[in-house]
Amino acid sequence: MLSLIVDRAVDRQRNVDLSSFNTLGLSSRARDLLVYDDVTQLPALQALVEQGERIFVLGGGSNVVLAEQVDALVVKVESKGIRLVAQQDDAYIVEAQAGECWHDFVQHCLNQGWPGLENLALIPGTVGAAPVQNIGAYGLELEQRIHSVLAWSFTEGQEVELSAAQCGFAYRDSRFKRDPAGNWLILAVRFALPRQWTPVLEYPDLNKQAYLAGEPDPQTIFQAVCDIRRQKLPDPRVLGNAGSFFKNPVVQAEQRDALKQQWPNLVSYEVGQGQCKLAAGWLIDQCGWKGRRDGAVGVHDRQALVLVNHGGGTAHDIARLAQAIRASVRERFGVELEQEPVVVT
Repeated sequence: MLSLIVDRAVDRQRNVDLSSFNTLGLSSRARDLLVYDDVTQLPALQALVEQGERIFVLGGGSNVVLAEQVDALVVKVESKGIRLVAQQDDAYIVEAQAGECWHDFVQHCLNQGWPGLENLALIPGTVGAAPVQNIGAYGLELEQRIHSVLAWSFTEGQEVELSAAQCGFAYRDSRFKRDPAGNWLILAVRFALPRQWTPVLEYPDLNKQAYLAGEPDPQTIFQAVCDIRRQKLPDPRVLGNAGSFFKNPVVQAEQRDALKQQWPNLVSYEVGQGQCKLAAGWLIDQCGWKGRRDGAVGVHDRQALVLVNHGGGTAHDIARLAQAIRASVRERFGVELEQEPVVVT
């Protein structure tokens, strides 16, 4: 009787095509899928997990590589809602439900006079997925704006609120990404957006824009970021991709210096504590991958960091291409690339 109640409460669908639910556009099907959009579904979901159901939480599908057959109950997050929780002396505390489109949320905040996220404009995906990856772009990391994350813990069977420190953020990483799949369902995210706003313009692509000199407003920076991203990155609605496919590798300054002796044009950034971040796109480009195609998949012709699906590609195709790129970079530079998107089987 319990299973019948649970299935009806979560409205499970069988053998669902996921090709339109991932920005790479990979051919994939889920054994089962349900749409989460309200907290009233949580007891039913908890019961399923306690019965041994394996789940995978899916947001906008912008940072995943889906297998041709996903042998799990895929929980598609589509909850909506944005509200101002509090106005503190130094920050607006703004809460967004996990299913909100990230870019639309950034734009909404600016329209309401809550700046601080403009450098993260046009990043595909949902609000709930943003802290999992600890997204970052153009000189700003999400963890700098996180107040807390509201999540359902399937191990505890209850909702918890995790501070930014408790989220264990690292470069394109968090506890939500490191913990076993199915431990967490992010319900909403709260942001601390500065009331005394100052522009973040240190990133090279921004500080070389003449119209951003002086004191640009948040909307101008937002538009600049959108323009730069559109110039450099393909629209996943036109050409399937998952954005940056590899993390920028972090190496010791000594290794960077040794590489720079052989390749004077090596692109790198200081990150402190004697470490440097190398531009993965530059490394891949030097290995001759930019614009190359391998059957249905390939490397974007304007940004070597982006793997693309020209149509009909599978997770196997992407894995083969990624492995070849990593081997090339390892052989030429002695640097190991780490994949950003999560592989889902």
